[in-house]
Amino acid sequence: MAGKLSFSLVAPEREVFSGLVDQVDAPGVEGDFGVLPEHAPFMTALREGLVTVFDGNVRRVFEVHGGFADVTPAGLTILAEQASEVSAA
Repeated sequence: MAGKLSFSLVAPEREVFSGLVDQVDAPGVEGDFGVLPEHAPFMTALREGLVTVFDGNVRRVFEVHGGFADVTPAGLTILAEQASEVSAA
């Protein structure tokens, strides 16, 4: 069984989400992308859209307006110009 992905979603005013998750899907400027644990490192700009966080049977959705995503061996960090939670299920 694969490990968990350390994920942090940060907006200028606060950290919107931080935790260990199974997968994150995000809206890159060159297309949507998904990040799983042990993903290869990369950095990309984000366009306006939805960031979906999967953790077991729980799915949380955040709306972001621009920013950057940085995948490192330590995990995924999204620095968004604006971010807010849309739904959790």
